[in-house]
Amino acid sequence: MSYLTEKMAYIGGLAEGLDIDETTKEGKLLMAIVEAIADIADEIEEIEEYQDDIQAQLDEVDEDLNELEELIYDEDDFEDDEFEVECPNCGDILCLDLDTLENCEKITCPNCEEEIEIEFDCDCENCSECCED
Repeated sequence: MSYLTEKMAYIGGLAEGLDIDETTKEGKLLMAIVEAIADIADEIEEIEEYQDDIQAQLDEVDEDLNELEELIYDEDDFEDDEFEVECPNCGDILCLDLDTLENCEKITCPNCEEEIEIEFDCDCENCSECCED
C-alpha cells in the first residue's frame, strides 16, 4: 500500500467518523470530494505499478543491449582489423594492422619497393579506449 493510498484511507475514515449528513448539499459535496480523491489515489497507484513494470522491462532491454554492444564493439576485435592503404607510387593496396599504423613512420611497398610515409590519424569515437596516442 502506497503512502497516498494510506493517506486516503485515513481521510475516508475521518469522513465516516464525522457522521456527515449526506442528505444536505454540503454533505453530498464533501462525500463526493472524498470519493473522487479516493479514485484519484487508486489511479495513481495503478500508474505507479505500470511504471514499475515498464522500468523493469526497460532495465532488461538495457542489459540485453549492453551484451550486444560488447559482442559487436569488442575492443579486441578492433585491434585485429587490417586497414587498407594505397601506395602513392604504384597504387597497390597494402593491408596493415593497427600496430603497424601506429608505430611505423615508413614502410616499404612490397610491389614497387618504394618507401611510403605513414601518417595515421585515428578518427574513431573512443580513441582513448582503443588507440594509444
